[in-house]
Formats: sequence, structure tokens, C-alpha cells
Amino acid sequence: MPPVLETRDLTIRFGGHVAVDGVSCAFHAGTLTAIVGPNGAGKTTYFNLMSGQLAATSGTTLLDGDDISMLGAAGRAQRGIGRAFQITNLFPNLSVGENVRLAAQARGRAKASLFSLWSSHRDWIEKADHYLEEVNLAGVRDTLAAALPHGDKRKLEVAIMMALEPRVFMFDEPTAGMSVEEVPVILDLIQKLKADGTKTILLVEHKMDVVRSLADRIVVLHNGRLVADGEPAAVIASPVVQEAYLGQAPKPVEAVHG
Repeated sequence: MPPVLETRDLTIRFGGHVAVDGVSCAFHAGTLTAIVGPNGAGKTTYFNLMSGQLAATSGTTLLDGDDISMLGAAGRAQRGIGRAFQITNLFPNLSVGENVRLAAQARGRAKASLFSLWSSHRDWIEKADHYLEEVNLAGVRDTLAAALPHGDKRKLEVAIMMALEPRVFMFDEPTAGMSVEEVPVILDLIQKLKADGTKTILLVEHKMDVVRSLADRIVVLHNGRLVADGEPAAVIASPVVQEAYLGQAPKPVEAVHG
């Protein structure tokens, strides 16, 4: 099966610093890949390159085999790449429901005509309500997004991404700043997406217990380079990962086999 999303020799330099260094990796439908590594390893920068927030210095990003390197974040979102950020990215002065409705509207607008405007509008509201139910936020649909506690803001961001109906879901530390009680809700949402079997899911996460519970595969970055890629138990136990998390400099490898 060909990959849904792929990077080939993806690189970005900031002055003399190489933040992502020639990373080649392919991601397939029905698989949840965790991208891990110590602080400063290049994980979020790699995410930003794939989702179009940053333009690569060199290398290529492909979606369904098509080169999307010249597309920005909006163009990639339209093609089916959904991204949730480490810091919540919401319309704070709109209600919870309006935040999700706008996402559903953006997804459906291309199919709408002047003759179907009102019925489409009702469809968008119904879709928004559906996704709010999915993330247990239906009870606060009329609340301003800015007034939500942090955990609910993270859930709202997931609902917005779900309303965009992407094929690639990218989560950057989705449990960051959450209380112990709030974390299971987000993990359950990601598990539901994974159970669908048609989505390609990428996850940047520091918490190894979260990685163990969700990931089918682990990719390890260190100093911007891919140093391990394989089945979770083997990667976590490998010397290359132990060295990376101890702050030493492992040699890049193509795969860790268990």
C-alpha cells in the first residue's frame, strides 16, 4: 500500500542551525505513528514542515504521491492534512459551537450553491453538534471559547479538526497542560480515530506511557535527524533511544527491528 504522507530528505536551516536534517519517512493509512525525541530534537519543526507552517530549505513532502511542497498550510488543509497545535489555536471570541461550525462550513463550502445555502447552513450546524457530542462539549456549545478551561480548549481543537474531516491527523502534544483527569478524554478520542482504520495519525508526545498506549510505530528524532523507526517495544528498548534521551549523540539508523 502506498503511503498517504511522505517526506524525502526534508531539511530546514535557520541560519547556521539545521533544525530538521534530511528526514525521509512514510506514513500509511490505519497507522498511528508517535514522533518522539528529547527537547530540541526537531519534532514540532518537522510537523510544521509537513503541515505547511514552514517552508523547507530542501527536500520534498508528498501527499498521495503528489508533491505538495509548494502548498502552504491552507492548501495542505484543503488536501486533507489536519493539525492540532501544542498551544490551542481557536477563535476565542466565538462560541464553542461557532468554532466547530466554521470548520464544518470550510469543509463543505466547495459543495454549496446559492440554492442550497440555507440547507447547507443547517447541515453545518448539525455536523458541529455531532462533533461536539463526540468530544463531550455539547453542554457548552454557546460558551465563548475563551472562557473554557484548558482541557476543554484542547477537546474543542480536536472537534474542529474532526469537523474538517482530514485524512491525516497531526497532534502536537495533545495532553500538554492537562490535568490527570482530563487526559483520558483526549486519548479516547485519538483511539476512536485510530479505530476507524482509514486515518493516518501522527502524534508528537513526551509522555512515554501515552506513546505506549497509542502508537503502532515510533519514529525518533535527535538533533533534527531520524535515529530510529520501528515497532514501539523494540524502539523504546533500543540503545539508540536510551542514548538520545540521555542527551548523547546516537548515530542515525534506518530502522530498529524487534
